Amino acid sequence: MLLASTVLLIAACFGLFALTVQFALVLRHRREAPPAARPGAVRPGISILKPLCGVDDDLEANLAQFAALDYAGAYEVVLGVKDARDPAFAVARAAVARWPHVMRLEVQEGEPGHNPKVNQLITLADRARFDLLVISDSNTRVAPGYLEEIARAFEDPEVGCVTHPVTGLGERTFGSLLDNLHLGSSAAAGMIAAKRLAGQDIVVGKSMALRREDVDALGGFFSVKDVLAEDFVIGQWVTRKLGRRVVVAQTPVFNVSLRKSVLSFFQRYLRWSVIHRTAVSPSTYFAQALLNPTPLALLGALLAPSSQTAAVCLCVALGKVAVDLSTVRALRAQPLTWDAVPAVFAKDALLFTAWVYALFSRTVNWRGTRLRVGRGTRLVPLRTAGLEAAPSRRILAG
Repeated sequence: MLLASTVLLIAACFGLFALTVQFALVLRHRREAPPAARPGAVRPGISILKPLCGVDDDLEANLAQFAALDYAGAYEVVLGVKDARDPAFAVARAAVARWPHVMRLEVQEGEPGHNPKVNQLITLADRARFDLLVISDSNTRVAPGYLEEIARAFEDPEVGCVTHPVTGLGERTFGSLLDNLHLGSSAAAGMIAAKRLAGQDIVVGKSMALRREDVDALGGFFSVKDVLAEDFVIGQWVTRKLGRRVVVAQTPVFNVSLRKSVLSFFQRYLRWSVIHRTAVSPSTYFAQALLNPTPLALLGALLAPSSQTAAVCLCVALGKVAVDLSTVRALRAQPLTWDAVPAVFAKDALLFTAWVYALFSRTVNWRGTRLRVGRGTRLVPLRTAGLEAAPSRRILAG
């Protein structure tokens, strides 16, 4: 027990150190000046593809911001819904009526794959007017200069994808506070650190920009119609298949989460944990546990209770709170309340449970459909997975 306790406490301390380094990289990333525009460069037309599903928190205000982006070139916002029965359909129609010079509404054609977002993107990309495509989730808002920074990045012909760190804002419930804390302290910080420290690309579909010609070279969005983490996979293909670079923009995009429940937060990250487990190697997945050091320290202290192990556990826990809150503050201007301190502990406990869950499960419940997630986050309906497994069971039985 003493050996196991020692190993867990050392791992927790190392994890806290890694998070501190990650925070330093976030600060450095945010303080760097964005690339300067080339003199006389013509701003390309941009099509923002925005698939909708249900009425997200503050959807009308989110769309209103995209109707008035500060960009010197031409741009459009192509809104998408699966069909007219979606509650977002009425909101989208009202937005198009209010801003017809910017927004259009397209209804999804067919249902080619198991990924509902990609099903919409196939239609939206086909209907887009411009050849620089920006995928933007419906629950996001952006900082000033958002499109300008994307356009500048694509002045380099070696750039194949631009993505943005994602943080959250607007929390009014404890569940939304958990969500926004995690996005800023872990998701955004992890994207930045992976790129700057290890040269690894983590592309997040909250904001992902691509040239149409590159999308076509990869087989179109149709090529990821049965992939759960289509954003991550496309980012990997941009470098491996096309030999182009992925750029992580300096400014974050903001996920608007106002009234999410704790259960909704937990269910979302159960799915995300399965995504991570099937997208990366087992060793990488186990290493990710180091970035949630408080549960490790607590387990270490419980295995060998003493004043020394309790002190180490307390230091790790308080250090984790400090690093998380500091990282979030580096990415957003909206102040945090004192509720954020206990929220860090609750968030880490739920995320650790989700991490353990993904060690033993490969199924997700997504928008009412139960799916099995295979290697590379490929989606398989459970009944199909069962049929594929049946011959093997018969062979073994015979």
